[in-house]
Amino acid sequence: MTLSAGGRIGLAGAAVVGVAFGMARYAYGLTLPGIREDLGLSELLLSLIASATFAGYLAGLLLAGRIAAHQGSRAPTTVGGACGAAGAVIVTLAQSPSLLAVGVVLAGSAGGWVWAPYSDIVTRSVPLRQQPGALAVITTGTSGGLVLLGGLAVLGVVGSWRLVWAGIALAAVAAALVNLSLVPRTRSTPHPEERPGASSLVAALRVPAAYSVVYFAVIVIYFTYAADVLDRGTLPAAAVPALYAAIGLTGMVGVATGALAQRVGSFRVAALCLATVGAALTLLGVAGDSLAATAASACIFGMGYMTGSAVLALWTAELVPERAGAAFMACLVVGALSSVAAPALAGAVIPGLGLGPLLVITAAVSLFSAVVLMLYGSLRGVAVGGTGA
Repeated sequence: MTLSAGGRIGLAGAAVVGVAFGMARYAYGLTLPGIREDLGLSELLLSLIASATFAGYLAGLLLAGRIAAHQGSRAPTTVGGACGAAGAVIVTLAQSPSLLAVGVVLAGSAGGWVWAPYSDIVTRSVPLRQQPGALAVITTGTSGGLVLLGGLAVLGVVGSWRLVWAGIALAAVAAALVNLSLVPRTRSTPHPEERPGASSLVAALRVPAAYSVVYFAVIVIYFTYAADVLDRGTLPAAAVPALYAAIGLTGMVGVATGALAQRVGSFRVAALCLATVGAALTLLGVAGDSLAATAASACIFGMGYMTGSAVLALWTAELVPERAGAAFMACLVVGALSSVAAPALAGAVIPGLGLGPLLVITAAVSLFSAVVLMLYGSLRGVAVGGTGA
């Protein structure tokens, strides 16, 4: 059966995004216990390296547009695939902190390279009626990647954490080849869109930008330390792979974000996501040695994580429809900065505070932000289905 243009690009995009976001970007947290034991690194150094992975993601975000402007939108997705593969290989072979850092930064940058370009690829290469389906398939690639990462985590349990990264390297190569085979080249755009009215854009995005700061910080804390919590407790080793698989499976509800936002409003969906992630962090922080609590935490987190990511794209498009791409990218950059800072701050306070209390405090920040966002939207008198800003 011959795939349509939307089907081909959707499949390729899901593969690349799945590896970049669902695997390469969050594998460091999954393998953190093994890395600590194998290389004997301090908590602060491990946390600084975690922050560096998101600095790589930020660099990819900022550079992807420049590459696309000169080489077309497929080019940064190819660069992202190469960074994911090369970074994973370096981590697999790393015997020193410096080499480990180089590898995880390269691997972490993959997500930044590939996120935004697929929107342009779809709008340029896919018929209008197929575009929503293609974008939905690409978005759910992250959930699929997390499920596969959970499967690879079994190799870390029975063998070595290095096998997880070796598997990611192979997956990145396979996804890059699929991408080159199925995604057509697009023309370069040497004269990117003008950016007048920057002040009006900033004013329009104050609330979603604030949401991005909190959302990305709490997401990063969960992914960085979830496996560590389970490893320090009394749960069986299989709990870690199961946690990542559960996050990926439940995260597939994110495909319904658009319909939910139309019914209750994007700001309400965003607030609900922050509350959901806060609940997941609370369960992990206070009952990380309970199998039932851990399972519930993973399932709740998966729904909040994927829906929270999807609603940001919808929210920014509602607020600034004439510059949706620029608005979304601006919030992603703000979120990336938050992602860089959060693990470094966590690593500085864990030795004195403890991991459990840190997670609970992070949960409190997320829950408080959810309440503030909901109250703000209500006080502004936002109608159902409105933007919330």
